[in-house]
Amino acid sequence: MVARTTLFAVGLLSAALSCAACSKPVDLKQAVQVTDVSSGWFDAGVQNGKNKLVPSVTFKLKKNADVKLTSISLNLTFIFIDTQEHSDDVYVQNVPFEGPETAPIVVRNTVGFTGEQPRAEMLQHRLFRDMEVQIFAKQSSSQWVELQRVKIARQLLTE
Repeated sequence: MVARTTLFAVGLLSAALSCAACSKPVDLKQAVQVTDVSSGWFDAGVQNGKNKLVPSVTFKLKKNADVKLTSISLNLTFIFIDTQEHSDDVYVQNVPFEGPETAPIVVRNTVGFTGEQPRAEMLQHRLFRDMEVQIFAKQSSSQWVELQRVKIARQLLTE
């Protein structure tokens, strides 16, 4: 009797997992929007005797009301606008939704600009290069989908 009960329970669990795997994946490009976007250059302090600024982006994700999605993963790719040269990637493994949207998400690149001049002057320096960030998302084992590109504003951020 115990063996039959165990087999029945294993069968139910297997069927439940099969149904979950067969559920239609969410089209993130249609189901999730990037909202409340702001960007700029964060004051990362002094490193090796020089001032350092790093690109920073803050945003929320909002999902459509009919979408059953509890969390997603993000990959943010920072690139130089003038050459499309890749600067760095920042991976955020688990971004939970609190109801229909996420809490504000702040992502800062580790690669930035250093200089001896005051921070505000660094943004106007002739060698300064503008950046943008590509925001990619995925759910579980799905493919990465680009949600939005954001140009990093030439403004100094202290928080």
